[in-house]
Amino acid sequence: MPDLLASENLSFAVALALLAMLVLVQMAGFGHLLGDADPDTGESADLDGGIVSILGIGRVPLLVWLACFLACFALIGLGIQQLVTNLLGGPFAALPAAGLGLIAATPVNAVVTRLLGRVWPRDETTAIDVEALLGRRGTISVGTAARGNAARAIVTDLFGQMHNVMVEPHDDGAILTEGAAIMLVRREGEIFYAVDGQGPIRLDSIG
Repeated sequence: MPDLLASENLSFAVALALLAMLVLVQMAGFGHLLGDADPDTGESADLDGGIVSILGIGRVPLLVWLACFLACFALIGLGIQQLVTNLLGGPFAALPAAGLGLIAATPVNAVVTRLLGRVWPRDETTAIDVEALLGRRGTISVGTAARGNAARAIVTDLFGQMHNVMVEPHDDGAILTEGAAIMLVRREGEIFYAVDGQGPIRLDSIG
């Protein structure tokens, strides 16, 4: 296996470090602070043609695209270095290795993100009125929701389509942890407010 600390593999080591940082940020529930662009939003609606579309940008959130690219670049680059070492007795120098990794990773990442985009849950957009999500149940997918600290949740609409929304608890002092079942009961701007979604709940009983 190639030595990650070797100078010729530095670019791949940096890519893996950045990938680990992105994963940690998402697991901590702070991914929205980096401004990821979700698919099917106005931000990505103009990215359907040209080089951007070919690269797969806009098919998945930007942070997901970047994470996939970093993974492809690092793994393919290290694979090339290992192959060259086996065939020629030594790896490429840092610059040509990074160049080859970039060239090889770009089309692979485009294919991966296009395939991933077909199954990626979509955010609420023009497909339905966002108010129609009120009363729908879902699950906290990333982070812990508390008052003043929204977490990302996945909610399924009447048509079975999944939507990513930002959620805070409806009740003061309540905490909704990752994996918790929720039900959306009201909305203020871009933030939905939810209660524990386990068991029967009537919206008209919630103040």
